[in-house]
Amino acid sequence: MSTPYPFTALVGQDDLRLALLLNAVSPAVGGVLVRGEKGTAKSTAVRALSALIPEVEVVAGCRFSCAPGAPDPACPDGPHETGPGTSRAARMVELPVGASEDRLVGALDIERALAEGVKAFEPGLLADAHRGILYVDEVNLLHDHLVDLLLDAAAMGASYVEREGVSVRHAARFLLVGTMNPEEGELRPQLLDRFGLTVEVAASREPDQRVEVVKRRLAYDDDPEGFAGKWEQEESAVRARIVAARDLLPSVRLGDAALRQIAATCAAFEVDGMRADIVMARTATALAAWAGRTDVLAEDVRQAALLALPHRRRRNPFDAPGLDEDKLDDTLEEFGGQDDEPDPDGDGGGDGDGDGPGGGGGQPPQDAPEGSGPDTGGDQAADIPAQGEPSESGEQKAPAGGGEQAAARAGEPFRTKMLSVPGLGEGAAGRRSRARTEHGRTTGARRPRGALTKLHLAATVQAAAPHQRARGRSGPGLVVRRDDLRQATREGREGNLVLFVVDASGSMAARQRMSAVKGAVLSLLLDAYQRRDKVGLVTFRGSSADVALPPTSSVDAAAVRLESLPTGGRTPLSAGLLKAHDVLRVERLRDPARRPLLVVVTDGRATGGPEPVALAGRAARLLAAEGTASVVVDCESGPVRLGLAGQLAGELGGTAVTLDELRADSIAGLVKEVRQMQGLQSNSRRAA
Repeated sequence: MSTPYPFTALVGQDDLRLALLLNAVSPAVGGVLVRGEKGTAKSTAVRALSALIPEVEVVAGCRFSCAPGAPDPACPDGPHETGPGTSRAARMVELPVGASEDRLVGALDIERALAEGVKAFEPGLLADAHRGILYVDEVNLLHDHLVDLLLDAAAMGASYVEREGVSVRHAARFLLVGTMNPEEGELRPQLLDRFGLTVEVAASREPDQRVEVVKRRLAYDDDPEGFAGKWEQEESAVRARIVAARDLLPSVRLGDAALRQIAATCAAFEVDGMRADIVMARTATALAAWAGRTDVLAEDVRQAALLALPHRRRRNPFDAPGLDEDKLDDTLEEFGGQDDEPDPDGDGGGDGDGDGPGGGGGQPPQDAPEGSGPDTGGDQAADIPAQGEPSESGEQKAPAGGGEQAAARAGEPFRTKMLSVPGLGEGAAGRRSRARTEHGRTTGARRPRGALTKLHLAATVQAAAPHQRARGRSGPGLVVRRDDLRQATREGREGNLVLFVVDASGSMAARQRMSAVKGAVLSLLLDAYQRRDKVGLVTFRGSSADVALPPTSSVDAAAVRLESLPTGGRTPLSAGLLKAHDVLRVERLRDPARRPLLVVVTDGRATGGPEPVALAGRAARLLAAEGTASVVVDCESGPVRLGLAGQLAGELGGTAVTLDELRADSIAGLVKEVRQMQGLQSNSRRAA
């Protein structure tokens, strides 16, 4: 096993280290989500924490880590007799983003269950993580069905495996730690709320801090064991401090004054539900124990709010997490007060003096230069370049030149009609188009390819029944062979690639009109986020088209690019469609199972160059010939309408909708219309 990077050797990142240590002191805090750009020591810090967690006592031979003093009465390896156990290091289990359901919750041998009546259960990662750490790197990319399983286990403290009437249950209480890069997409709200704390990390921009990071990383890479040995004294000190804080935790007093501050803070910031209040209370208590005190102070409540509330204030994926610290201070001051029984000595009853390992402030020990940055591991940060600078009025200014106009603000988003790709796909699980998936309603059965995951019981019995006499069946049991097993085929929903092609030419430049257009695209982006799609953005104006955002799961990145989009110039419609064709061609090679949906936002006009209308028509027919599902959002306005967007939709083999018709409460049957148009086009191609 490789030597992990020492936790105390991390440079800077005080909030990250503090959040992890508080969870080590009190796992009831609920875990931590680490958000930040790549190369900011997120994974390094989490893996380093595992070496600091105290050892756990387990029942010898139990695969589910039962505690000797209080074994789980429903443990699959039980029943266990109470008595002395064995000590082992707390595990840190990593959940790969592409893991299967059986790998996470465990697998039942269905063949033995049917033929022998034996619950042959192979534990999964949730069993391995019990009483330890479950770490999910790139947690925002985790498939929805795995997210559901994590939510259930985190809420109930147990994992249930159900397979055609055969069930197994085991305890699964773990410290959930997730890391993510927001550029790759946001986290599902239900899972986001399950993380007790959240921390934003970024690489330092100070040269001295970055130098220290590089020095330490190079020294570790050259001699991991020797480097770790140099930090062993600091590691032992933090390990001992965690044990002391755990012992002190039951004695920490959360007074009425602190509780009033917690409740008032959560109310002032309008967080949903009561989980935030509970997490803040547990975090403040852990902070006091970490500082060596038995009373929770206002400074603990403030630090708890900064860690527990920012991710709970987001109302949509385009909101940046954060907390107004001036408002926080005002709230704490307004609702501050003394408890009925204040500490007469004024020192909180703790042993610490505020300076050493037992002191206040809750910061872990380290001897790096003040303000030093984290270990980057050699990666570089990826920034989204700005396309314009904000003016004094708050609107975006377009780059100079070319007769461009300042970027218009996007209108208010609204709930849109669902647009879907016709037919039946096999792409990544999502919520848009029909697809063959591992989850959903059962539609049939087939022979399993590889390991059996979803048994079709009726089809299996039907396959085995004719052979019972030949197999010598004599008792009540059914004689089942491997060839009899049938895999259930299921139909659910998939996520698609939604590629927006937005007309930013002069014909779209009226500010009120462009604001409405941006509002519509923003609404579609919000819909794409909720349906777990990838999105891309192509814009065209002047004499060319540009890929403003390559296909990505980061819907909020598309919203940022859209907000700063300037307008002006001619309308090279054909260039926009051809650029979209190139993007889709590349994406088919990267992810052939993910089907695209092309959304063209334009008034249908085509100008510039020789025969612009004919070129646009040929480009549209090229996309139609490849079976690309398309919707044209008609942005034409005014009393005289030319219907050019409708003609473009006909060339694309798709359908056209106006901005008003795009609203979910305005019309019915939009999806049906898209499918009908695609079906007619498919029939005509077959006839030809």
